[in-house]
Amino acid sequence: MLIRLPWLFTRRRLLVALLLDCSLFALLFAGWFQLRFGSWPSFSLPLTWLLQFWLLCSYVLGRYYDQEERRSATALKQLVRTLLTLLLSTAVYLAYLWITAIGVAPTDARGFLLPFLLVLALSSGLVQFGLNTLLSQRFADLESWLVVGSAGFRQRLESQLQWARQPARLVEESAAPERVVVEDFSLLLPEKQRSLLFLQADGVAVHSTLGWCEQVLQRFPPDLLQTADLLRGEFAAPHGSLQKRLKRLGDVLVSGLLLVLTAPLLLMAALLIRLEDHGPVLYCQVRSGLDGLPFQVWKLRSMRVDAEASGAQWSCRGDPRITQIGWLLRVTRFDELPQLWAVLRGQMSLIGPRPERPEIEQELEQQIPHYRLRHLIRPGLSGWAQVNYPYGASFEDAANKLSYDLYYLRNLSFWLDLLILVKTIRLVFNARGSIPSQSDD
Repeated sequence: MLIRLPWLFTRRRLLVALLLDCSLFALLFAGWFQLRFGSWPSFSLPLTWLLQFWLLCSYVLGRYYDQEERRSATALKQLVRTLLTLLLSTAVYLAYLWITAIGVAPTDARGFLLPFLLVLALSSGLVQFGLNTLLSQRFADLESWLVVGSAGFRQRLESQLQWARQPARLVEESAAPERVVVEDFSLLLPEKQRSLLFLQADGVAVHSTLGWCEQVLQRFPPDLLQTADLLRGEFAAPHGSLQKRLKRLGDVLVSGLLLVLTAPLLLMAALLIRLEDHGPVLYCQVRSGLDGLPFQVWKLRSMRVDAEASGAQWSCRGDPRITQIGWLLRVTRFDELPQLWAVLRGQMSLIGPRPERPEIEQELEQQIPHYRLRHLIRPGLSGWAQVNYPYGASFEDAANKLSYDLYYLRNLSFWLDLLILVKTIRLVFNARGSIPSQSDD
């Protein structure tokens, strides 16, 4: 089965940053070990865990700059984030020493690993800041795209650039275009087709609308999709594949483990909810699942008991229906944890489009083309839309989120799920994405 990784190729900056940190970790550890003990270190499993934790903390805390942060990144931000990563990594290391206090090896001595982490933090901070400075000018330049199509087509592309992954500039005429996007190849005159072939032979990339969306937006706005794209099976769900079975296995193992680990916190949250207004702890809603079939989903109640006395409605910024405990649960995404039971039952997945309420979906299907495509896969606790777009509370937000769901559907893979999982951890840690970005007005 073909695995599509277009989202990986646009994260070369992140990959380089990870590779540099891994190289620094290995070189500094080996050199410091040789200098201190006069021999080369052997493989150590706890050491690989420390490296993974260092990389995870660096990403979650923002040491590897996101695209939207590159222009405003400063040495002070890099210093603060690096120090936080150092403190967290040191705390984990000391906890490891305390738990495994028997037979402490030389590599676990405080006089070795702690100075090593300090040198690593200093070196990594300088390298990451230097990398960001080196590449800042390159990312400041916008890629130029020659648009071949109607004026309305160019306007529709322009309207989507607000939520673009890659900065881009659209032009109607260019003597030497960098890239070309074509509205419909079948409508081009033979002369125009030949001129595009000449450009392609000269190394200019010529893309369809679908290709432009995948590279620049990393999402597929439903109003830009053509019927031919659907007929070619570009958004067909995988059936009976090994990847599908592995995804289900991961859902069962991870959700079961999370339920066990968070059980004490769930009990504490339930007690706080009960004490606040003496209402029920859990809240049940009907959501649309795989193939649009309804199922019941349970959440920790974060709103007043009579929150929907007047019918289903979207939440908004400063929603007065949200309780004090509910606000905290929403910010930390803790109210979603009971949905892990739906994952175990096979009604949901850990990663996928967020399930919507059937009564709201009826309106969305009438206003948003291709909306039902999101029902081709199981809904998820988190998804490509949730980690790339703020909390939605309007039809426009629903259309934008669908564009991300369609991208996930076309590029579904274990590696994309892993990226979404790490980005979800970062969102939860930074308390982002759980509150509506704007009110209904």
